[in-house]
Amino acid sequence: MPRSADSTRIRIITAATRLFYDEGIRAVSVDAVAEKAGVTKKTLYYHFRGKDELIAAYLQSRDQPTLDLYARWFAETQGSLADKVRGLFAKFGEAASHPRWRGCGFLRTVAELANAPGHPAVKAGAAHKKRFEQWLGGIFAEHGIDDRVELAREIMLLLDGAATVMLIHHDAAYVKAAGDLAGTLVEAASRRKADRPPGAVLRAVRSS
Repeated sequence: MPRSADSTRIRIITAATRLFYDEGIRAVSVDAVAEKAGVTKKTLYYHFRGKDELIAAYLQSRDQPTLDLYARWFAETQGSLADKVRGLFAKFGEAASHPRWRGCGFLRTVAELANAPGHPAVKAGAAHKKRFEQWLGGIFAEHGIDDRVELAREIMLLLDGAATVMLIHHDAAYVKAAGDLAGTLVEAASRRKADRPPGAVLRAVRSS
């Protein structure tokens, strides 16, 4: 793709991201995205076959940046593994307290498409959540935690649950409560690791 065409595609996705996140995918028309991007509707359809493809591109564009943000929050938090997991929730609670926060874009989009399970954006949302699980599971594996897959899934459920309740109540206390529970789960898993016989931790890491 020529550089100018690539730049135009990025501009369209950026415009769609702002509109879809602020107003919802159902409320935003292709015409509105084209106008905000400063392109014609014909140009938009040159880059995207339709609105469904554009919605999927919107979520795909947020996948890696969102994972990078969680990784940065995790790295910036000092302390034990449990402290770092609590830090993810604390940082998320701060971000979700911003007046412009409108919830998790992945969850909101998939909710709007609940009657279309085969929609490409639903698949993009599912892929993002799975990548988050795998990222957490990899961290737990590095710390020799056996039940890392289950633990990563539990943490993801707590985080997504916190995001949903935060959207309803706009009260970061719910995020903190979820983070405290997540930390407790990690501490319990770490204790189980500590109770294993010598050499078991190394074997668990090698088998991951």
